[in-house]
Amino acid sequence: MPRVNDFDEGYRANEFVLVIDGVESPSVSKVSGLSEGELDTIEQPDGGSGHVYKLAAAKMKFEPLTIERRVDGSADDKRFLDWFHQTFRLNAPRQGGSSVRKNGMIVKRHFGEVVLQFAFYGAWVKSSKFTDLEAGSTNLFLQTLVLEHEGLERVS
Repeated sequence: MPRVNDFDEGYRANEFVLVIDGVESPSVSKVSGLSEGELDTIEQPDGGSGHVYKLAAAKMKFEPLTIERRVDGSADDKRFLDWFHQTFRLNAPRQGGSSVRKNGMIVKRHFGEVVLQFAFYGAWVKSSKFTDLEAGSTNLFLQTLVLEHEGLERVS
């Protein structure tokens, strides 16, 4: 694993790839929600003393992952469309939903070498939206997907 030397400020937030079911998605340009979890806190007052003890609850919550990607006609477009259709079966009997889950990783590289990996488990598409269309615009056409999941952990 490369080490940050005295002349480097640290890892940059670029140079990463999203991997879902073992397939890299090169069209992904942004991932947010890399939270390793949060425990609820229970406040327990100590009768008469005015002191409140804080206890960690057993309930752990995970922030959704937000994926921003370029819509570019690549195989990624079809993969994300298929996953969306598996989750949101419009004009069909209600099925799918959160039962269509995938595992994946966010792999962070530094000068081409893997330096961090985050694994997420049991993810499903919560929402999908696209960039506004605007005549005369030169902006890229983007898709933003929000993925709910059962957990995210740093594995290296």
